[in-house]
Amino acid sequence: MGQGRLGTAMETGARDGLLRRLREVVGEQYAFADPYEIRLYQYDASPETALPDIVVIPGSAPEVADVVRLCAQAGAPITARSGASSLAGGTVPVHGGVVITFPRMDRILEIDVDNLRAVVEPGVVNLALSHALKPYGYYYVPDPSSQGACTIGGNVATNAGGPHTLIYGVTVNHVTGLEVALPSGDLVQVGSQKAAETTGYDLTGLLVGSEGTMAIVTKIWVRIQPLPPVQKTLMAVYPDVESASNAVSAIVRTGILPAAIEMMDKLSIQAIEAASHAGYPLDAGAVLLLEVDAIPELAEELGQRMAQVCRENGATEVRIAKNDAERQALWKGRKGAFSAMGRLSPDFYVMDGVVPRTKLPETLAKIDAISVRTGYKICNVFHAGDGNLHPLVLFDAFKAGQYEAVLTIGDEILKLCADAGGSVTGEHGIGLEKRENIRYIFSDDDLEVMQRVRQVFDPHGLMNPGKLFPTDGLEPSPSVSAPSPARRQPMPAGQGEDLWV
Repeated sequence: MGQGRLGTAMETGARDGLLRRLREVVGEQYAFADPYEIRLYQYDASPETALPDIVVIPGSAPEVADVVRLCAQAGAPITARSGASSLAGGTVPVHGGVVITFPRMDRILEIDVDNLRAVVEPGVVNLALSHALKPYGYYYVPDPSSQGACTIGGNVATNAGGPHTLIYGVTVNHVTGLEVALPSGDLVQVGSQKAAETTGYDLTGLLVGSEGTMAIVTKIWVRIQPLPPVQKTLMAVYPDVESASNAVSAIVRTGILPAAIEMMDKLSIQAIEAASHAGYPLDAGAVLLLEVDAIPELAEELGQRMAQVCRENGATEVRIAKNDAERQALWKGRKGAFSAMGRLSPDFYVMDGVVPRTKLPETLAKIDAISVRTGYKICNVFHAGDGNLHPLVLFDAFKAGQYEAVLTIGDEILKLCADAGGSVTGEHGIGLEKRENIRYIFSDDDLEVMQRVRQVFDPHGLMNPGKLFPTDGLEPSPSVSAPSPARRQPMPAGQGEDLWV
């Protein structure tokens, strides 16, 4: 796990000289280093904190390119930050330097229904794009549960997913092209704008999920899709997590591929229902939330077939949302699950691992055994359809030793996921939090190849340093050295109410 609270690495003279040049690019009010003002930019939705030296708020792609070029010339680390909803510390400036943030670059530049495309700037909030598309009868498919707060630029950085990735895929499946600013100050375009097919290297796929370690995204071409004629949502109630887990594979085996299969365990259900009053059953051991998108006749048929499969595989009850209001209430409860955890505990630590669907029962049983052994309650609310787990370990950050204990538990859970043939991240990214855990799925040779690719874009290691790669020398040090790491500081749960996944 990463160590936090570094930052503010530049000498005063170098900082002030760079600040003057940056203000010439973006204007005096949009580049600042006042100790009080920069405190807002020291954290994201993870427990990590580190102060930047300078914060810059560019208003256009050429300004971003000029800012990146000046920072590179000064040897200043560069961290891109937008909605600050990263749960893995991906936007915390652990080596100080310059934070570039995008509230002024939040424009939807084009909606092209004929070519099924939209063009957006990185600061566009995910849900805002779907709202803008709705009058045309279209929407943007990737829907992280934080979609009311997270930005499409941040989604590109981490290759974010959401409940509906089972059938529709993650962010990379919906991004066709990017404009990016390189450390050289060049603005380049990769991928396609309107064409359905492209040739050559898939540089768009390479940059999506690279967490700002290669370039800064300034423009994004995304696919848009017609709104589904009907969305049929079901809630299947189970006596225990094992039965619900087995039902997930059973549903897929029938040939039905739902748009979403979400699972919540007993503790999660209790917190969600107390917060949302959506009708989740408090006596259930687990529930599945399932959804299909189709024309009305087919949606009804698939809904009934799924309900039957659920009953045949242990469901004690299956409820089908009678109308859109019931459907929205169920999804509001699920998407507010993480913020609801404050009803159970003053703090929680969330993981983001992936296992094959067939390994869900076994892995969840092992997570429960960890809970019993350690005495820490662990809630499970996650994307069951694609095996993307989000165990939440409940604790109290103000009780000595608990924070360190849950970090150890998190490491153990991620190792379980890797050993099951899965991954240590499904959508949160590696960031700062899991840069050591990445060794569970990649060898030193693998990491060396990745680092070589990164160095092609960022030869001096200035782009979001301290992220993605382990800390034992695989990553080049940025030109501005950072002080020694101190103990990571926990964030009380009340400060993390946007921690939705």
